[in-house]
Amino acid sequence: MKNKTSANIARQPLLRAIIAQACGIVLLFSIASASGADRHVLSSRVHAAVVNLTPAGRLPATQRLNLVIGVQLTNQAGLNLLLQELYDPASTNFHRYLTPAQFTANFGPTEADYQAVLNFAKSNGLEVVKTYDNRRMVDVSAAVSEIEKAFHITLHTYYDPIERRQFYAPDVEASVEAGVPVLDVSGLDNYVVPHPMLHKKPDTGSGGTAGGTGPSGNYRGYDFRTAYAPNVSLTGSGQYVGLVEKEGYYASDITTYEDQATPSLPHVTLVNVLLDNFSGNPDHTDTNGVAECSLDIEMAISMAPGLNAVYVFEGDNSDHLLGSMVTYGGIKQFSTSWAMGQDATAESYLQQMQAQGQSFFTASGDGDAYVYFPIPWPSDDPNLVTVGGTTLSMNGSGASYSNDVVWNSGYFGANDHWFANGESGYWGSGGGVSTSYSIPVWQQSVNMSGNGGSTAWRNVPDVALTANDVWVNYDNGLAGSFVGTSCASPLWAGFIALVNEQAADQGLPSVGFLAPVFYAIGQSPLYNSAFHDVTTGNNFWPDSLTEYSATTGYDLCTGWGTPNGQGMIDALVGYAGPTWVNFSASCPGAGSYTSPYCALDSGISAVATGGTLCTVGANSTTETTTISKAMTIRAFFGPVTIGH
Repeated sequence: MKNKTSANIARQPLLRAIIAQACGIVLLFSIASASGADRHVLSSRVHAAVVNLTPAGRLPATQRLNLVIGVQLTNQAGLNLLLQELYDPASTNFHRYLTPAQFTANFGPTEADYQAVLNFAKSNGLEVVKTYDNRRMVDVSAAVSEIEKAFHITLHTYYDPIERRQFYAPDVEASVEAGVPVLDVSGLDNYVVPHPMLHKKPDTGSGGTAGGTGPSGNYRGYDFRTAYAPNVSLTGSGQYVGLVEKEGYYASDITTYEDQATPSLPHVTLVNVLLDNFSGNPDHTDTNGVAECSLDIEMAISMAPGLNAVYVFEGDNSDHLLGSMVTYGGIKQFSTSWAMGQDATAESYLQQMQAQGQSFFTASGDGDAYVYFPIPWPSDDPNLVTVGGTTLSMNGSGASYSNDVVWNSGYFGANDHWFANGESGYWGSGGGVSTSYSIPVWQQSVNMSGNGGSTAWRNVPDVALTANDVWVNYDNGLAGSFVGTSCASPLWAGFIALVNEQAADQGLPSVGFLAPVFYAIGQSPLYNSAFHDVTTGNNFWPDSLTEYSATTGYDLCTGWGTPNGQGMIDALVGYAGPTWVNFSASCPGAGSYTSPYCALDSGISAVATGGTLCTVGANSTTETTTISKAMTIRAFFGPVTIGH
């Protein structure tokens, strides 16, 4: 049968949803106009936290602080437009990602802007400690007296009655002279104490009803693949996972975990990227930090045992960490399980990751429903995918997947320090409504009437994975059972390594920023084949009343749910890009995914079932090809006849 196709051919529901939801990814600016027109104000989340607190004192004028000055990007509006096009399947820029060098060339600060910031620092008595080739940051050091003068602030000390500790912060928002292209300054406060999102279970031998192959039924090694990627041959070959860490680890613990898994896991290469004077060795500044680092590595390897390497980015400063991560364009999936400080420079690096086709997952936190405390950053940031937690049940001893319910242990943790970092003191899947970010475009089509979500503010989480009864080897020979969304986020990063392996095998680019497509899949006929919908459980705690419960479809406990093996992989790879065929082009050998659009050697078989074939025909001719499976067909630049 022959059908004339044209550019207005009806699209599949998933394609329509992706186009609608992918647009609108924007950076939250931190620069506000100041009254007087001769300065601009650098707004921050910290100032809002201290406006109602009474200062306890002043920082000594001679005390030195290390600061990171972020520099404004060039052509922010152009970057926002590019991100819309990169994640809009209707655009010929769809998934045509930039390299780090291309991003700097197109959107990085100019040399003149960078020099202006350097001149500002030097003229205000700020010692320049380090500069960067991409001109995004300037590290400086100075006495408090010079810092106060440069940014028109007074650095006070405050007592936080919730965290029961003293911290320092500016009395007003920092500001600089108009015309100086400063984006923000980090290091003016120590209000946020980075902390990992995991907990060691009181009884380390208790696996409950888990049904895993680890000690006492805890989950370990291949259990996660058996549950969420059964019969999947992909292993993450050719892929890398990057992890954000603020503590070190012992490599011997990772080797022990790999050897003790049943069956044993391969020994995956570990690469440390050390920042902020980190040595790679644990310094035990956080009681669970070493366990967090080990856990993240072990989860990524468990889901993707064929990874080329796991890169462990260790440092104190969020800007330094993210700034280093974006330079590694070959790493297509990242994860963080740490709550940490936020600023506009960090946000700009998250945008760069999207422009480079990198997926980034973050744990949603472990304090059950967020009803009194603000959601710790980056768990509510719309530029990442936020991962909630489930309690997994398996048939037999790790034999097959049975079901997921919302993880909610209910242990009271008031005596551990997570209570002082914006969580309830009860342990369960973090979920709720952001008080900092408006609802992103890709969430706006979700019906929130039955799940307690907001139609005005960002809702979390987006997806979920198991966060209970997870066995961890850590701290130079220790081992035990852990809980936390910390487990879930690196497992998703490992899972996406499988997805990107399949995409690479098919000659497609990486899947990149995944929030838009998760919401498109969740509202499409592919939902049940791609996700395990978690409909049982809640993240209640005593003061949260009835917030929130699992429901059919999207909810504020587990998002859309957990991955359903090959179904999810195929759905995401189908989204990795349409196959473009230019019948008129004269190209020797195999064509390519990106322009010039040439007929691929593998032809129509290169298009996944349910995928998209985009044809480019000459204006004056009609071309014919044979279609043998279901897909969306779109024609550009002239008539194309499809069929036989």
